[in-house]
Formats: sequence, C-alpha cells, structure tokens
Amino acid sequence: MSTYMPKAGDITRNWYLIDAAGKTLGAVATKAADLLRGKHKPTFVPHMDCGDHVIIINADKIVLTGKKLDQKMYYHHTGYIGNMKEVKYRTLMETKPEFVMTKAIKGMIPDTTIGRQALTRLRVYAGPEHNHAAQKPETVEL
Repeated sequence: MSTYMPKAGDITRNWYLIDAAGKTLGAVATKAADLLRGKHKPTFVPHMDCGDHVIIINADKIVLTGKKLDQKMYYHHTGYIGNMKEVKYRTLMETKPEFVMTKAIKGMIPDTTIGRQALTRLRVYAGPEHNHAAQKPETVEL
C-alpha cells in the first residue's frame, strides 16, 4: 500500500464561519486552528498547507472563564530599554477583541512558513457582520 501525497492542485479550500458569541476563547481558537491547518481533512499532511479559510464573528462576545479578564496580561516590548508594556485582557477585550482572538489562534499555529501562510486565511470580526457572504461559508458548531 502506498502513502497518499496530495499535490498543490489537489487541495481545495473551503470557507467556514464560526460564531464566537458565548463560547470560550480556547474552544473557538482550537477549532479555528484545526481548520486553518487542515487537520480535519483525511488528506492532511504536516509538510503542506492544506487548510481552509476561517471567518470568526462576534469576537467581542467571547468568554474568558474564571478571573482571566483581570489576571491574564498581554506583554509586549517597545524595543527601548526598560519599556516592557503590559495590558489586562479586560482592556484588550474592550478596545481590540479581534487582536485577542488572533493572538490565541496564532499561539496554536506552528511558527513556520506554513503557519504564517495559514494565518493569512483567518478573518476575525468584532460584530456579527462580515463581508464574505459571496464565498458561502459553512457554519461550524462547537
């Protein structure tokens, strides 16, 4: 028996829509990361980019369990000496909920060229509106 190796022309990319309202951040990010990598397909191979497009709506209505809104911090360095900045997730959710979702998914994708290419197929929207209706995305239930 021979191992199936997909070619670039054999890969079909579907569109999926995830409604994040009332769902936990980790559950939505895990499902989106699997769809972006293509791990749900029987033709998945780790050395090729065979994932799909993912649209996430209602990112502002995502839920963080426990005390994570006040205790979880986002850190980044400005590049200047001693300028390590920290922001609570509560303020991030109020100002940039798309960033919170994208950062969670980015942490679940490999830091390789395939992972960076997969992240280009991710679209996150804070509200229920998106402009990809022409692609006829399939709704994914968690």
